Amino acid sequence: MKRTMSLAALAVILTLGTASAQQINVKIGVLTDMSSLYADATGIGSVIAAKMAAADFMKDHPNFKIEVISGDHQNKPDIGSQIANQWYDVDHVDMIADVPNSGVALAISQIASQKNKVFIASGPASSDLTGPKCNANMVHWTYDTWMLANGTGKAVVKTGGDTWFFLTSDYAFGHALERDTEAVVLKNGGKVLGKVRHPLNTNDFSSFLLQAQASKAKIIGLANAGGDTINAIKQASEFGIVKGGQSLAGLLVFATDVAALGLPTAQGLVLTETFYWDLNDATRAWTKRWHVERNAPGKYPAMNQAGVYAGTLHYLKARAALGGNPDGKSVVAKMKEMPTDDPLFGKGTIRADGRKLHAAYLFEVKKPSESKYPGDFYKLRATIPADEAFRPLKEGNCPMVSG
Repeated sequence: MKRTMSLAALAVILTLGTASAQQINVKIGVLTDMSSLYADATGIGSVIAAKMAAADFMKDHPNFKIEVISGDHQNKPDIGSQIANQWYDVDHVDMIADVPNSGVALAISQIASQKNKVFIASGPASSDLTGPKCNANMVHWTYDTWMLANGTGKAVVKTGGDTWFFLTSDYAFGHALERDTEAVVLKNGGKVLGKVRHPLNTNDFSSFLLQAQASKAKIIGLANAGGDTINAIKQASEFGIVKGGQSLAGLLVFATDVAALGLPTAQGLVLTETFYWDLNDATRAWTKRWHVERNAPGKYPAMNQAGVYAGTLHYLKARAALGGNPDGKSVVAKMKEMPTDDPLFGKGTIRADGRKLHAAYLFEVKKPSESKYPGDFYKLRATIPADEAFRPLKEGNCPMVSG
């Protein structure tokens, strides 16, 4: 009898050993902007970030085989949706990451929900992703319009910028950023004197800037991003708007934008980010690796790209904890259950509405005389704790959250 039991126990152990060593295949799709106004802050840099996360994870989990593929949504929801459907249905992609452009991201989020896959949104900003449009298959990782408004917008109003004119990108992201910032301005005693909306990827801002100039508002709020923000700031400088007494508030500015503008033009801009390459030893070490992988030492990673790395890594940790081939909702539920911890954002959590919580930082762009080395862009004005950086759960109107 003893011998029979021992053999049975041995068989169980061998079976468990075989199961734990069983190869698990994971396919990740980085859906991004490879060729347009958001390419510098996402694009190939996001693909490299996902591959770095996969490589780091596979070092400790040799039974995982992770493939990373990429696609260009061209900032068009129909093209993004077509790629997502192909990836999920035909190419067996388990998770889609990045997706700068809130209009595309809102479409991808719904597709992930319908097909019970996973979407980790590090690139889009609309706070609606964890508000009315939330679902159980999506995590919003890096930042959102509520955070930007309550970081940059509040800081500007508190320091005397109490009259605003909005220059807004005319699609889901710009509308959400304008809406959330206007709410902050009004709540803090400011006034909105006017607003104008411009097409995505605009080269000529002259007519829009003339309207902003004519409003006499103290602050021209740029509710746009990437190439649009760069072009608006450059042309505002050419128009002498700041010299004329008005100030620009870049409501979404990345380190890549500052690098493109140069410190002489960008100096003094106040902005909110959740990642800065030069924040601490861990972010600097990661950036050094990213530089090597990208083979572009003059480039600096944006927070979107950092979000791709951290979100992908946490997704893979959840897959390892579950084992096998779990459905999308199960993986996202496990991601919410597990505390997050990575070298770029530190320790954090994911809320019931899919909002990833971590600190945000209010920065000011340095003067050229203050910058000591290439990429030394920012001085830290304030750290916003995780529990204050993002919209309170009860205010988001996410249908998954009761009460």
